Parts: sequence; C-alpha cells; structure tokens
Amino acid sequence: MSETKKIGQFISELRQERGLTQGELAQALKTTQSAVARMEKGQQNFSTEMLSKISKVLNKEIITLAGQSVNFKVEGGHKLKGRIVTNTSKNAALGLLCASLLNRGVTTLKNVPKIEEVFRILEVINSIGVKTEWKNSDLVIVPPKKFSIEGLNYEAAIKTRSVIMLMGPLIHFVKKFSLPFAGGCKLGERTVAPHLFALESLGVEIKTVHDHYDVEAKKLKPAEIVLYEMGDTVTENALMAAALVPGKTTIKYASANYMVQDMCLFLEHMGVKIEGVGTTTLMVWGKEKIDEDVEFSVMEDPIESMMFLSLAAVTNSSIVIERCPIDFLELELYKMRKMGFKYKIIKSYKSGNAHTNLADIQTFESSLVALGEKIHPLPSNSGINIDNLPFFVPIAAKAKGKTLIHDWVYENRAIYYLELNKLRANISLADAHRVYVEGPTKFKAAEVICPPALRPAVIILITMLAAEGTSILRNVYSIARGYEDLASRLKSLGAKIEVLKGI
Repeated sequence: MSETKKIGQFISELRQERGLTQGELAQALKTTQSAVARMEKGQQNFSTEMLSKISKVLNKEIITLAGQSVNFKVEGGHKLKGRIVTNTSKNAALGLLCASLLNRGVTTLKNVPKIEEVFRILEVINSIGVKTEWKNSDLVIVPPKKFSIEGLNYEAAIKTRSVIMLMGPLIHFVKKFSLPFAGGCKLGERTVAPHLFALESLGVEIKTVHDHYDVEAKKLKPAEIVLYEMGDTVTENALMAAALVPGKTTIKYASANYMVQDMCLFLEHMGVKIEGVGTTTLMVWGKEKIDEDVEFSVMEDPIESMMFLSLAAVTNSSIVIERCPIDFLELELYKMRKMGFKYKIIKSYKSGNAHTNLADIQTFESSLVALGEKIHPLPSNSGINIDNLPFFVPIAAKAKGKTLIHDWVYENRAIYYLELNKLRANISLADAHRVYVEGPTKFKAAEVICPPALRPAVIILITMLAAEGTSILRNVYSIARGYEDLASRLKSLGAKIEVLKGI
C-alpha cells in the first residue's frame, strides 16, 4: 500500500471515529466532498498545509513529525538466550482500573503495567476527579466524593477503547453523562451495540449522538442479560453495572477470558458474590454499596507470554519465559508442539492474586512444520485467544509448508499481516479475514512503518529480530500502548535493538 493510501485510510478511520460524514469534513476543510473522497482513497496528493488543516479538524496529528516519532533499529538474525519475566496484563489492568471506581474506599492495584494505554485511562479518570498515585509499580486509587464528569479529558478518552468500560461503574454515581466514541487499535468495525444492549437490560438508556454517547441511568434493576455478542469488555461492563444493583443478575454468553476472570476475582474481593467464574454464564449478586480499602494484584499477561513463545520459535532460540498464565496458553502450546516446537514446563506456582496458575517455560531450538488444518481463534477461553492469533503468522512463516490463518474477528487485521512480506515472508491474502502463509522463510531486513494495531506491530518486530541485516521499525507508538519498555527487555535476551527518536 502506498504512503498516500495509508494516510487516506488513516483519515477515513479518524473521520468515522469522530462521527463525521465526508460532507461534514469537507465543509470544515473548506473543500468539496469529492475531494475528501479522493483523499481517503489515496487518489490525491497531500500538501503540508492540507495535512495541518485535517489534523486540526480531526484533533489528531496525521503525520508524526521528526523529533516526535520513536523508531526501533534492529540487527536481526541472532539467536536469543536468557530469562524473561512475563509482565502483568494490559487488558486485565484496564478493566480493574475501571472497576476500582465502584469502590468508595481506597483501592491499591499491585503491579500495574506502566504502558500508554494505562496512562490514557488514568488521564481520563483523573480528569473526572479520581486521585491516583504510583508507589513503584503499585497504583493507589482514591475516588472523589462526586465525579466531575464535565471535566472529562476528551483527547485522552478518544485514544483508548477502554473508555467505554467507564459506563458500567459511572451509572451508579452520575445519572446523566456523555462519553466520546471509543478509539484504540484500527481493526475494522468493532461494534459497541452489545454494550448498549447489556446496560439497557439493567435500566440504562444510551443514545448515540454524532461523536459521543449520551448515557442516562434510570431505575436500575437486576436482570437476565443475554449478551448480543460474546466479548471481553462487554462482559466486564455488564459485571461492573451489576455489581451495585442489589439482587441477582445473570449474564449469559459471557466471556470466560482471562481479564474477565481477573475482574470477577477483584469484585469478589470487594464482597460481590459471583457464581460461574470461568464459564459463559455468570450470576452476580449486587451490593448496595462498596466502601472498602482493598489491595489486589493484577494477573500476568498470557498474550505477552505468547509473544515471547513466538519470538523463541521464530528466532529458533532457547530461552526461559517466567510467570506464564498456563491455563490461557494450553491450546496455543499444543498447536505449536504439533508444529515441532520444543519446550518444557520447569516450574509451576500461583500468581499474586492467589488464583491464576503460572508456569516457567523453557524453549529449545526446533524445526517447524505447517499444520494441515487452519489456525483460527475462538472467543472467550474456548480456543486460541483472539489476541494470540497474530503470533502464529511469523511462526507459520518459519514452518515448512503452507498454513491457512483465519482471523475472522476483525476486518482489517489480516491485511496488516502482509507487512511481513517486506521482510521476505510469503503471505497471500485470500480475503479480508484469511491469509495463506508459505514457509520456511529466510527473512531479510527492511524498513517498515508500524500499523495502527498493537499485535500486528509486534509481529513485525519479532520478524525483524529473525531477519538477517539491519531493519528499521518506524513510529512504534502502537507497541508502546501495550508493552512496557519492550526494547530494553528484549536486549536482556541478547537482542540487538536500538531506540531512535526523530529520525
């Protein structure tokens, strides 16, 4: 895809996020709708002046200027060695931060990852009156007597999809409020309808207006909720909403994914009775009020563990990955073993939340072969995790044979996998959701711009570490959203990676 087309696609996505039509954007830019249509199709060159205008109207820098971008310089083709510790989960932490607003007491979340996505949600809750303080890696959260919803930091809110999870807790303290449309990774049409339908079941009225949601909590009541779609954040939103509605609420077709289980543990820690944790039917007995001083440890991130497993397989390295949430990696490891990946579990123990099972995994040099069956994800905890699927793309590229990878969840993510072809991978697009990956590949260095999606960006970095020569990965903000100081951590394994700014 040409740079002009990439910029056009980015403008189109931003415009839709802001709830603008092409005609409304054209009016704001003092140009024609047909001109905007050509821009978004990549059929028109952009002047610096026009890019500046678009940036102001959409409240987002379209091009990251020199001096602001962060890039990685990677010398690949080397085996890695040593030990690496799995950090705590981004997705679990974001949910717990939102759930902490249910508590009138002081909440201390232990081992919170210091990543951009967490910083954005902190900016949002700070702007409505919540006081937060870092104590090393722990985060102390003190709620206000009254939420100042009118002061909400709009710019921070539109950068994270997690902002939609503020609906669940805020309905208990603010009868009417507005939240901007959710942002986050650019992965196609990610509907919010399940959130709206779930909260409506409890007595919440939500209207979509231009670029925001108007939320009104009427008479809240327990209910039997059938989720319109089995999703992680919608299950968390329903859990938070039900937690302060006295009586029994049943949530059917709930996600049983790791971050949902961590939120259930946290709510139980604050006295909310929940049955069915780890299943697709949750029964919640809500409380009148939660007013406790509590401490809770964020669970480790199975998606980060999978990243290191993929890295070991693709670079053919023997490393030890510590603190892996093994219950959420079993099928991924089984599929990898069937591909020839060699590993063993050398230690098993519990996470700081006293519930999650952890393991230290030793990997070994391996010869990989393609699976005869397609690799695809499933929702909840019933198959390969949706966020782990991308890590199989570089693995498949190193395996002998052809692999079909079916990424049925997101419209755009499979298209980003084609970026690995710049590093000499042999990936062909069957349609918007499926790619064929032919291996084994001898990767070669290249210069690549990070796509605006976390996992596709990381698999490019993994591939660069396996590619002979010196690669440049430009504008790595997408990676910073989900991984803390990743370059330094990779260097601890012997990776030759350098952070470049403004080059």
